[in-house]
Amino acid sequence: MIQISNNVAIPESEVELVPIRAQGAGGQKVNKTSSAIHLRFDIQASSLPDYYKHKLSNLRDRRITADGIVIIKAQQSRTQEQNRDDAIERLIELCKSAVVVRKSRRPTRPTKNSNRRRLDSKNKHGKLKESRRKLDY
Repeated sequence: MIQISNNVAIPESEVELVPIRAQGAGGQKVNKTSSAIHLRFDIQASSLPDYYKHKLSNLRDRRITADGIVIIKAQQSRTQEQNRDDAIERLIELCKSAVVVRKSRRPTRPTKNSNRRRLDSKNKHGKLKESRRKLDY
């Protein structure tokens, strides 16, 4: 079980982990071993609560396809086990970040002092421009 929070967990059978060959520079061994991990997780077919499914589906993330499948590629580490742990950890972080309730912004009014500074600046700039005019005798 992959534990998301105290009450929510994903069975490992719902997460598909496929070993693939990692990109990048390497020695002779890199062409033979599959150390990178491709994680695939279908949001709609999962046993997550509906709230999690809805929030994950509406999340604007490049790792989530139009079909609602999360695809994470982990290839930072040299070993398959570390990459597997990294991919699962990133899936957990994605699920947690989707359900975080963001604080709504309260609109505020500008202070009297900031308004006064703005008007003084405008007045000063206007006087500067006025002083550049030609004098009419």
